[in-house]
Order: sequence, then structure tokens, then C-alpha cells
Amino acid sequence: MRHKVAGKRLGRSTDQRKMLRRNLINQLFQHERITTTDAKARAVRAEAEKMITMAKRALAHEDKQRAVHARRVIFARLRSKTSVAKVFDDLAPRYEQRPGGYTRVYKVGFRQGDAAKMVLLELVDREEA
Repeated sequence: MRHKVAGKRLGRSTDQRKMLRRNLINQLFQHERITTTDAKARAVRAEAEKMITMAKRALAHEDKQRAVHARRVIFARLRSKTSVAKVFDDLAPRYEQRPGGYTRVYKVGFRQGDAAKMVLLELVDREEA
């Protein structure tokens, strides 16, 4: 029984799973739209939204130490200075008035090779190119 066991394993070892999540979140923040499997999108979605919320709260607070701490926490999870900068400079101000729900998932069909459910995970209110 898996009572109170959080997270999805995604058929990978711990290190592979951590890197997969880190890479998917970095790509989501950089491109604001990624196509991936349904299971991977569900695993990444909540963590990405928590990071945006953390950045929003840090920017809304007057205490500079809180902002520095939030940057360091997000950098420790993402390991990408460009992604951290984008979260704090672009995404947090964009979603300042939004109470939550920064991502959206569209079903796009099934993958050709193994018939895995594919989805489009994107950030809400993004600028169209």
C-alpha cells in the first residue's frame, strides 16, 4: 500500500527522475510551452507553480532577505540562472494579480511509437510569438 507516498516515480531511478523534472521545468520556463507525456506533465506542473508562487511572494514582500532566499531556493532546484531570472523578472510580475493556476494542459493525442498520451503544457497568459 502506498499510503501518503507523494510524487510519481516515472519508471526512473532517483537521480534520473530529479534531472528529468529539473529539465522539464527549465524548458517550461524558457519556452513557456512544452509537449510531453501526460504523466510527466502532471509530475512537473505542481512544482513549477509552487516556484512561481514563491517568486511572487518574495517580490511582493518588502524584505530583501526574503527575495534573496527565494532566489537561492529556486536556483537550488533549477540550477539555471537564466530560468531563475526569467521567473523573477518576467513570470512573477506577469502573474502578480493571478491567485494561482499558472499552467494549462491540452491533450494532443497519442505518441506514434508507444501510444503514450501526449499533452501540451503551457503557461497561461503568455505572449504569442
